[in-house]
Amino acid sequence: MRLAPPQLALSEIGFGDLPLYSYDYDADYPPVARAFKEKIAAVDAVLFVTPEYNRSIPGALKNAIDWASRPYGQNAFTRKPSAIIGTSPGKIGTAVAQQHLRSILCFCNSPLMNSMEAYVQFEPGLITDDGEVTAEGTETFLRNFMTEFAGFIERVYTALPRSA
Repeated sequence: MRLAPPQLALSEIGFGDLPLYSYDYDADYPPVARAFKEKIAAVDAVLFVTPEYNRSIPGALKNAIDWASRPYGQNAFTRKPSAIIGTSPGKIGTAVAQQHLRSILCFCNSPLMNSMEAYVQFEPGLITDDGEVTAEGTETFLRNFMTEFAGFIERVYTALPRSA
């Protein structure tokens, strides 16, 4: 977040309190799920930051996406720009998880920033507890990624203007 250009106001939307999604809730979402979906609907874009679990995304992230995109016809991700970034100790730094997430977001009709991609190999000390990136090359890369994301959001809304 510290490396984003000033025109990007970033905030975290937590999803740890969401119950397991079921279509049985479609007629009447629990308040926590309704609030989560409203937060997703209210933002201009979504930056997904994910680890990789068993060569995929964490189950909790998939559950959150299900809550925000269901029921059919009430998808909070439709035409909302998105990008994905992740880090893991492995050399391919969440590449497989990101591919799975791209597939899900394509189905959700979320325009995806496909280039530049960001697969960061995490090493102890790379990012401090207060969010400082200690490797100059990684900091430059992440700053460029955030600048590209800002430009992508602008391009998407130029092609697909927001509804009134």
